[in-house]
Amino acid sequence: MEKFDLIAFDIDGTLTRSKLPLDVEMATLLCRLMKRYKVAIISGANHEQFKWQIIDCLSCLPEHMKNLYLLPVDGTVFCSYDDDWQCENDAPISREEKALITTAFEDIFVKSGLSNPDKIYGELIEDRGAQLNFSALGQNAPIELKEKWDTDNKKRARIVEILKSILPSFSMRIGGTTSIEVTRTGIDKAYGLRKLMERTGISKERILYIGDKLFEGGNDAPVLTLGIECRVVNDPEETKKTIFELLK
Repeated sequence: MEKFDLIAFDIDGTLTRSKLPLDVEMATLLCRLMKRYKVAIISGANHEQFKWQIIDCLSCLPEHMKNLYLLPVDGTVFCSYDDDWQCENDAPISREEKALITTAFEDIFVKSGLSNPDKIYGELIEDRGAQLNFSALGQNAPIELKEKWDTDNKKRARIVEILKSILPSFSMRIGGTTSIEVTRTGIDKAYGLRKLMERTGISKERILYIGDKLFEGGNDAPVLTLGIECRVVNDPEETKKTIFELLK
């Protein structure tokens, strides 16, 4: 495992269950990992979500935090640590583009032949700046309901197929447990990791990526186009096992 200089992770389904903070064991393992490797965390989540899911859970030494890079919204936000967090932001999707995307999701359950959920918890669509995130049960749905709704990802695959014909100028990817991420074409995790390689000077051969959505249409899949070595996991417990291997 020493052939790697940087270990990159997805969040939901990889480091945590969907929209839950790191558990104590995972937070401890990440701090240990940062003593030996540079670590990057990339997700469609916004910076605020990174704060309470990741940053607030870590108690690493400051010199080790300097080995951590955060890439919210697929790397359209790039954060590095030097006594404090410094973040740079890409331009957001325009108001007109957001209106077009929001309209495309109207009656999307009917259009895709799916039953409307019995209840929606919070907003269906979250504005993340350079991404709009659709969550089929609402952004605040209980984790137990979310994990049962689309276990094989087929429901969201059907929705994405409908969206492709309505939004040909945008990219749609499956993320989390009930989410579909919509961005301008070319904005995905490959975009974020290319930015990371440029900023750090670390080559693709020295990076290991760990995620749970590396299948076609998943939001981790674009990483495969970079030629970076990838490890698929099914849940955070598998990720912990992989980190233990890296620490041996």
